[in-house]
Amino acid sequence: MIRQDFDRVDPKRRNTIDHKKKQFANPTYKSHEYLHRLNLYEVPPTAEITLEEFEQWAIDRLRILAELETCSFRNKSPAETAVHITPLLQKYLPLSSNTSSSIGSKDERLKAERQKDHYSHFILRLAFSSTEDLRRRFSRVEGALFRLRFQSDDATERHQFVESLNFEWEKVSEDEKRELGQRLLNATPGPRRQEAEEPGWFKVDFETVPDLVESRRVFVKKGKAYVPVKEQMSMVLAEFMARLEKGLEFAARALPRLDEDDRLTPILNHLSKNFSTPDSHLSDSDTALPNGVPINASSIDSLSQHFPLCMRNLHMTLRKNSHLKHFGRLQYTLFLKGLGLTMEDCLVFWRQSFRLITDDTFNKEYRYNTRHAYGDVGGDAIRRGRGYSPFSCQKILTEHPPGSGESHGCPYRHFSIDNLTTLLQGTGVNDRDVLKGVKEDVEKKRFHIACNRVFEWAHKGEIKRAKDEGAWGAVESDTIVHPNTYFRRSYMLKCGGKAGGDQDETMDM
Repeated sequence: MIRQDFDRVDPKRRNTIDHKKKQFANPTYKSHEYLHRLNLYEVPPTAEITLEEFEQWAIDRLRILAELETCSFRNKSPAETAVHITPLLQKYLPLSSNTSSSIGSKDERLKAERQKDHYSHFILRLAFSSTEDLRRRFSRVEGALFRLRFQSDDATERHQFVESLNFEWEKVSEDEKRELGQRLLNATPGPRRQEAEEPGWFKVDFETVPDLVESRRVFVKKGKAYVPVKEQMSMVLAEFMARLEKGLEFAARALPRLDEDDRLTPILNHLSKNFSTPDSHLSDSDTALPNGVPINASSIDSLSQHFPLCMRNLHMTLRKNSHLKHFGRLQYTLFLKGLGLTMEDCLVFWRQSFRLITDDTFNKEYRYNTRHAYGDVGGDAIRRGRGYSPFSCQKILTEHPPGSGESHGCPYRHFSIDNLTTLLQGTGVNDRDVLKGVKEDVEKKRFHIACNRVFEWAHKGEIKRAKDEGAWGAVESDTIVHPNTYFRRSYMLKCGGKAGGDQDETMDM
């Protein structure tokens, strides 16, 4: 006999409540106030934004984080990193202080900037909480971004922000300051005697400020570090990192709940893949060579000296074998299309390159693919979109790995170290330090850093001259993440001109 639990509610008669109404019955934080420029990101946002904003805000922040990580890989000093990142922050993720507006934090422009900063952080927190490696990398670059902003913040606003956090820092009493005054001065470099007498010293556990202890900038006694006001940033950063790590662990536990949402999951997955190399595409203004130089089938050989290694390998293979397989042809055709080569000239180029076959074979087996890449034939969507966009570094790295007899892909990823070294030496890269650096980058899977390393070595003289002339700023020095960007910068450096504006503000999703 089957026992029945009469106290249990029949599922068919259960009063179901919309989960959205139940979860957000009292949205306490729906209208979030941004009183300060800085943010510890403790309270997640709950107001509604569009999917376009969700995606674009995260992409803009990802650009900044990727550049910060690149600066770290290149061993740039904090001052060099600040010079490099500041213009990019103004372009992609501006965050103005209250003093920049006559009405302070009530200014709608400031609210919009801080809302974008708030939302983009939590979106990427979701995207990068799935694995331990992503969480560690995300917290490291977010900490670097917070440090950069904290240092550049207005002193008054920075003090107000710290006061609003209500940290449980124990202030050093007057008696203790008088007792330890000389020892504090001796252990802390820089402060004058009157600073020790001012009420601005805090006593915290020494493990919360490891950077200060390591560099011997604080006095330590009985497990407590005596931190002056001028070193307050280390304590704030330690609190920021601790809370961020806890938030990432919480996001990782909540992440499986998003599997049922087919709108957000693809975006988050794509963002996490783009952390190593941000995806990008070129704008229409970059489809022609600078200075009005025409490009045609006969000029490709002379222009190939400016190609990145992936495209130069395809060009050399094509000239050697008079043939490329499908994905190699597609990758190279779209690259040439991005240079501004017309479809007619592209067809002439491929016909001249495939000299071992007849006209009839070329027209039957290869002509249609080239026309399809340019959008001349195919479905309505292909023709309206003018064909396919040139492949970015991210697309080349992650899609269609080359098989036997194929030459497409990224040599830094898909070649062995010995074959990569041989290819680099064949293109004129013989510097031992550069080859050693490329090997280290490849072993650490920093493929785009290796490519940028070769670019900087090959153009070091031209870059120095452009910087001296003021034609090469921080924006022009951002990491190359597109083969066409590599070509454009190389050509403009070798032939003169400014290489700015060569990457679009959006990414291919």
